[in-house]
Amino acid sequence: MKFQKLSMRRKIMSLTFFILMLSFSIGGTFLLGFVMNEQKDKLGNQALLVAKTVSQLPELKTYITSRDFNEATTHINPIVEEIRDINGAQYIVVLDMQRRKYSHPISEEIGQISQSGDLNAAFSEHYYTSIAHGEHGDMVRAFVPIMSSEGKQVGVVIVGYSVLTIAELLQSIQKELIITIFLSLLFSAWGAHNLGLHMKKQMFGLEPHEIAKMYVERTETFNAMHEGIIAIDNDLTITIFNEKACDILGVYEQPSTLIGKKIYEVLPDTRLPEILELDQPLFNRELYINGHSIMSNRIPIQVNEKTVGAVAMFKDRTEVKKLAEELTGVKAFVQALRVQTHEHKNKLHTIAGLLQLGHHEQALSYLTQVKEEHDEITNFLNERIKNENISGLLLSKISYAKEQGIRLEIDRESHLTVFPKNLDHHDFVILFGNLIENAFDALKDTQLDEKIVHVSVDEDEDVLAILVTDNGIGMTEEVRAHIFDNGFSTKEKKGRGIGLYLIQEIVHKGQGDIEVTSEPHKGTSFLITFYYS
Repeated sequence: MKFQKLSMRRKIMSLTFFILMLSFSIGGTFLLGFVMNEQKDKLGNQALLVAKTVSQLPELKTYITSRDFNEATTHINPIVEEIRDINGAQYIVVLDMQRRKYSHPISEEIGQISQSGDLNAAFSEHYYTSIAHGEHGDMVRAFVPIMSSEGKQVGVVIVGYSVLTIAELLQSIQKELIITIFLSLLFSAWGAHNLGLHMKKQMFGLEPHEIAKMYVERTETFNAMHEGIIAIDNDLTITIFNEKACDILGVYEQPSTLIGKKIYEVLPDTRLPEILELDQPLFNRELYINGHSIMSNRIPIQVNEKTVGAVAMFKDRTEVKKLAEELTGVKAFVQALRVQTHEHKNKLHTIAGLLQLGHHEQALSYLTQVKEEHDEITNFLNERIKNENISGLLLSKISYAKEQGIRLEIDRESHLTVFPKNLDHHDFVILFGNLIENAFDALKDTQLDEKIVHVSVDEDEDVLAILVTDNGIGMTEEVRAHIFDNGFSTKEKKGRGIGLYLIQEIVHKGQGDIEVTSEPHKGTSFLITFYYS
């Protein structure tokens, strides 16, 4: 726990020192083992060479075969000890065939019988070395037979060298070892310090636990959003996939398990990779992904003016349609109710006035006329427009048009029974609502004696044609070229310029055509055609 509270630089330095010490320990163990083996091989070769040299001495061969042991040792021991001093051997022992010692650094050992257990092979004319383990450490020993001039073995030479212990070996290189460790620690500390500074700079001065906290907060923030969010990097690897995106697109996996996967493995049809190719955003586009209809904004992610990925933010199309309906249809329904309330009050006042004046027949005739007009338009819409949402919208627009001094004519031959492929009543509420509202707007600022909006819906087995015309202010060629641009409007009012853009999106989705005819001060007509076959 205390280690986690350390700053990143201290963590790096601590880990560096730990790794360095561990590396020194492991490397030093193998290195010391190698040096110890090398030392034993070197001492073995040296001992064997010295033993061979001693075994070839003429004096040795002469006196070891003499019958006077004391005289032989008097001549042999000084010669052998001199050679021992020169070569730095621990001991050189000369034995005859009875294993009696003719030389030894310790004078009391001269004349004693050797009890060494590894002598047998040497008395069979073998040259070899061995390692003896004693109280004072290991000893490398070489055994060489002494051969007479006649080729007969007359004795054995044993040469022994002490092997340095690990402590003695380290002590022998103490100065070099201290310098090496000091320089390693110094440069490691310097490197760890600079690495920590560099990493801290790369992470905007944040500590790892702060970054972890930000990551958790960011993830929870994305999951709390009401919009689906998916982000990928340049390798098409998912970096963000929030819970709402799973809900909207029907992905039945935990968002955390999707991070790191390729986007085409999870959703092959997101069309998010195309943003990396286009390197420009696409707003308010309707897409079909994994069998779900969504309204999406896709934007490239740029860092230092370089595209490093792309992000998609989207809503369920049903929710978007509800919002669009609120802009085009629902508000119109509310407004229509207000208009009808006002209209009925006026009619009631008229009837009340006629009754007070005693014109009972005129009051009854007026009431009958009003009822017939209302029944006629209601029955017509119910019979010819087989969707209550569309017929309700048209009825509300008729009432609203009367209040605005506009005559909204609906062709009595109009007929609508089914919707084109990929479209539903939500789309047609947006389509009719925006077309009629635009026609009303075109008539508001005119001084015409008769303001007319005509709506016609013509349907047969192959084609559905919708025509909306008005005799309003019309459009210039320049305005007509931009009317379908998102956000374009001739009205200086915030929030306008989206209606015709939505209409174009609906027409494209239904694979239809749209034709606009307009002339300044003469009016405008919109003809939309869908094909069933």
